[in-house]
Amino acid sequence: MDESAATSHHAAGHEAAAQAELLREQQRLAQQDMLDRWLRDVLVEQRRSRRWKIFFRLLLAVLFVLPLVLAAFGIFKATQTGVSGMTGPHLGVVQVRGVIDSESEASARRLIEGLRNAWGSALTEAVIVNINSPGGSPVQSQRVYDEIMRLREKGGKQIIAVIEDVGASGAYYIASAADEIVAAPSSLVGSIGVISAGFGLEDAIHKLGIERRVFSAGDNKNFLDPFSGITPQQRVFWEGVLEQTHEQFISDVEAGRGDRLVDDPALFSGLVWAGSQALDLGLVDRIDTLDGVVLSFGEEARLHDYTPTLDPFERFAKRFAVSVAETLGLPQARSASPLRYELP
Repeated sequence: MDESAATSHHAAGHEAAAQAELLREQQRLAQQDMLDRWLRDVLVEQRRSRRWKIFFRLLLAVLFVLPLVLAAFGIFKATQTGVSGMTGPHLGVVQVRGVIDSESEASARRLIEGLRNAWGSALTEAVIVNINSPGGSPVQSQRVYDEIMRLREKGGKQIIAVIEDVGASGAYYIASAADEIVAAPSSLVGSIGVISAGFGLEDAIHKLGIERRVFSAGDNKNFLDPFSGITPQQRVFWEGVLEQTHEQFISDVEAGRGDRLVDDPALFSGLVWAGSQALDLGLVDRIDTLDGVVLSFGEEARLHDYTPTLDPFERFAKRFAVSVAETLGLPQARSASPLRYELP
């Protein structure tokens, strides 16, 4: 019995030792597996980190090189402007697109440059001001008007304003300087008026418990502040400024159109008309389109666009800024003047 018990005890001890060894081996394998997984994760993370570094380096390189490429392309295009299509007589075109403003594509600087280039070419038979604009800045519109009147007074070449979808307010101001205005039957024409729009939010901030802190020198310095009230005297004053600006608008339109305008006070009331109605009022001279105007110069008549080319990077930056502003619901940057020759 003692020998049997000893044998059993020895076997039990051997089995316990075997189990202990098995447990140690399992732990070692588990640790090895854990270490392998950790090493794999480290390697994956390193590869991912290298990829991101390569990506950002390439991105920085593109951001650095792209403006240089766009600038070079812009310079190349600028040097090519006015070269192609210049082997024979043609009609010079200057595009008035979108809101007229010092910071827009339809700025006075660009439009005047295009007008002078078109007029100055010996091969240009006539200059076409192709308009699709709701108007905009009074000063920018007046500058272009003055330039067209100056060229018109020189004589020798006809200046034709062609209104597409819209030629209103400041855009019509520009058109009225031309020798002839052409519009489609459904074009929107007119809106000879001045607008200054804003909000009166003083009651709103009082209800919200917000205190407005404005420091100014001069009793009327902040009279256009939307968070401050406006006195009857200030209202009369500002309406007088609008009235004087409106009278300048009317005077220039009358100087440009002469006795072609009918004697109707509604012409200068800010109303906008369809092209067919505008013809009866003398606001336009004939109903036609750009294609028809071109054909009136002959079957072989050609167009050449003299509108200065925008720098590609500048164009991209402006369009990107506009897209961001529209997405965020922010107002787009315009000239500082609160007065507008613009269709609301």
